[in-house]
Amino acid sequence: MLLIMIIVLALIYAFLNGYRDTSSVLAGVVASRAMRPRLALYLVAIADFIAPFLFGSAVARSIAAGLVNTSAISLRTIVFAMIATLGWNIFAWFRGIPSSSTHALIGGLLGAILITAGPHAILINGLLIVLLPLVIGPMVGLVFGALTMAFLLYAFRNATPKVNVLFRRLQIITMLVLAMSNSSNDSYKSMGVIALGLVISGHLSSFAIPTWVLVLCAATLALGSSFGDWRQIRNLGGKIYRIRPLNALASQATSSVLIVIASIFGMPVSTPHLISTAVMGAGAAERVNKVRWHVAGEMGLAWALTIPATVVISALLCLAMTFLIK
Repeated sequence: MLLIMIIVLALIYAFLNGYRDTSSVLAGVVASRAMRPRLALYLVAIADFIAPFLFGSAVARSIAAGLVNTSAISLRTIVFAMIATLGWNIFAWFRGIPSSSTHALIGGLLGAILITAGPHAILINGLLIVLLPLVIGPMVGLVFGALTMAFLLYAFRNATPKVNVLFRRLQIITMLVLAMSNSSNDSYKSMGVIALGLVISGHLSSFAIPTWVLVLCAATLALGSSFGDWRQIRNLGGKIYRIRPLNALASQATSSVLIVIASIFGMPVSTPHLISTAVMGAGAAERVNKVRWHVAGEMGLAWALTIPATVVISALLCLAMTFLIK
């Protein structure tokens, strides 16, 4: 029963991840009117489903086998962690807080493990591999978004406004690449949770991603993407600044390359964070005061609070449930 709960909770996480992160992938295309929003949404969902079959499971291994000592934790620990993670994600979505599902998952796992198994169950090297990309990623996105935008501004400095037609067409390509890179990272987080449950329960002798888990998580993420969080799409597409086709192209190209590199090396990253900061960098390269930096500050505060908040929520949930069970 606990294993079934883990599978169900992980699939809900995958659905919500697809639903929320689609807003980041589509924001530039919708804001610059590169293509019809509904068509773009369905193309992103298809790309989300295909991508996990093309990339390795390094991210899943980092989340599960690389982060915790599997022999020291139980199925109950994972259930508590996923309940805390989903609780925070739903609260953040309802309140419009730009939090990260990835941050929430890491915080939920850490809080539950600390209470039920103790700090010795956390693998320090694995923790660093997981946390460093989440901390450094936004800064890297900002810098490389600015560099990409600066390069494009120089390359097309003598172009006429008609070049925007080319930029919009190129955006369709970068949007699909970005969607695939996003799925190659995000879908494996759910797979890692399910695989961890299968190892602990004895259904797997060593860490691996069964085909049925791969198909199920990819399909669930794509299903969530096919709905799309239109509120967040509009917010990201116009809240930071008014995005032009060139801004969207620069931020999408930057984000997709960075996420693919992270996926190859097994580093879990937050797609909304990378895309948002790449958008900021692309705007700042054009004109620093073009970016509404107070909005960026609000986002940064939400990002910084997510892991500590979910650690505390998960830990309190574990303490309460342990007391009730006793």
